[in-house]
Amino acid sequence: MLRFEVLTLFPEIFSSFLEQSLIKRSIEKGLLNVNLVNFRKHGLGKHLQVDDSPYGGGPGMILRIEPVFLTLEEQKYFHQSQGRETHSILVSPQGHPFNQKKAKELSQHNSVLTLVCGRYEGFDDRIRSLVDEEISGGDFVCMGGEVISMAIIESISRLLPGFLGNQESSELESFSQSLLEYPQYTRPASYAGMDVPEELLSGNHEKIAQWR
Repeated sequence: MLRFEVLTLFPEIFSSFLEQSLIKRSIEKGLLNVNLVNFRKHGLGKHLQVDDSPYGGGPGMILRIEPVFLTLEEQKYFHQSQGRETHSILVSPQGHPFNQKKAKELSQHNSVLTLVCGRYEGFDDRIRSLVDEEISGGDFVCMGGEVISMAIIESISRLLPGFLGNQESSELESFSQSLLEYPQYTRPASYAGMDVPEELLSGNHEKIAQWR
């Protein structure tokens, strides 16, 4: 089983994602497990505060270190008591860009993959010292790490044996061979003056392979 754990202030964002298509089916088959943990439970005071204004001034609020630290420690201890190791990943714009090579590497981990989602204007920089690595979704900024975490989970999960109905799909598709996938077409063969290439209609498998 491939295990993910997501530390987030907004676990409800994942509800629809985990209830759809192959993700849901793989969870039901026991191939995949995604555990959502709201680190607000370790917030401060009666309002469970998780953010504060930055030292030195500046716009917005940043995540405090305590809630993230305590949640990571708690979950790490829990998994160790179950005989599992953890590999923690901070989802941040400063991280290494996520790609197919990293997806394949992480899919072969035996550890629980813990994704830490930031929010607001960022997080106390000391949080970086608490994780094993940082991953970025690209050179853009989202409101939080949840959307990027979904992309990471889906990309890694579909490399699992048995996740896809046809394992050849993951082997031949985009980037698996360091190439973009060839153009594909379906019926009708001609529409509004746009035609499917003759090679694909020939029935000649060698010619089709050469065209692709």
